[in-house]
Amino acid sequence: MDRIENLRTFVSVADRGSLSAAARHLEIAASVVTKRIDQLESVVCTRLFARSTKRVTLTEFGTRYLPQARRLIHDYDEVFAEMSHSPRQVEGHIRVRIPTPMAIAFMAKALAQFQRQYPRVSLDVVLQDHGVVSPSEEGFDIAITGSARSFQGVIDEPICALNKWVCAAPAYLEKRGTPQHPRELARHDCLNFESLGRTWQFESATGPPVLVEVRPKLSANDQFVLTVAALRANGIALLPSYAVSAALRAGTLVRVLHRFTVPSHWLKATVPEGRAGMPQVRSLVAFLKAQYAPVPPWDRNN
Repeated sequence: MDRIENLRTFVSVADRGSLSAAARHLEIAASVVTKRIDQLESVVCTRLFARSTKRVTLTEFGTRYLPQARRLIHDYDEVFAEMSHSPRQVEGHIRVRIPTPMAIAFMAKALAQFQRQYPRVSLDVVLQDHGVVSPSEEGFDIAITGSARSFQGVIDEPICALNKWVCAAPAYLEKRGTPQHPRELARHDCLNFESLGRTWQFESATGPPVLVEVRPKLSANDQFVLTVAALRANGIALLPSYAVSAALRAGTLVRVLHRFTVPSHWLKATVPEGRAGMPQVRSLVAFLKAQYAPVPPWDRNN
């Protein structure tokens, strides 16, 4: 009986709320998940889950020992991670979520370079812009996000500072005028990233923060869609610098409201605790930090 794999299965079922979801995440048969949980419950002589036809929930006993199981798995993985120093010794699979514009403009090349350096690591890359769901819930080993939100049982690994800029196409500004103060945005067509909400916050060196309720002409949960709309002179957008850096260098977009700054966040890799010690996951996080810190490539020429 492999007790560490039984514990890993226990944590996966707890994170996902069902045996079948855990089976998909672990890439094993559902019958194996059931067998592992049965074996673990036999060892501890009590039930870890209350099971129904649709989902499972932790018992009081399972809830009490889940954090300890996470720590034990983390420590176990750490030992083997420290034993794997050569890139050619690192192997395994990583499922990673990346914002669409970043993947297209920058990270696709970085991931290709990573796989040349770590030839025994396979990748499953999913392009999504939303960062409001825990990577554990969706079965990701790593989720790259600029969201400030954190999740229980997920480790935040800062990669680099993430600047956000207000920008528009010159044609839009010629037609509608260039706002000089954030409050003037209320009279403009705005292109809004859905997860930010409709309130944009600005900071000024000469006064308190300014909160503006914008009127979205377009809302989207994908920044690539918003960038294209801005390029087509459809409105003013608030977007991360990586999404618009090329357009700003080309002059097809220009920054506005230079006297005001948008609070910056960190671009980070969010990693479920149970995956944080895996050599392939640690290697990718370290690789991305080396590529993008302290100044990411999209900000070096702006």
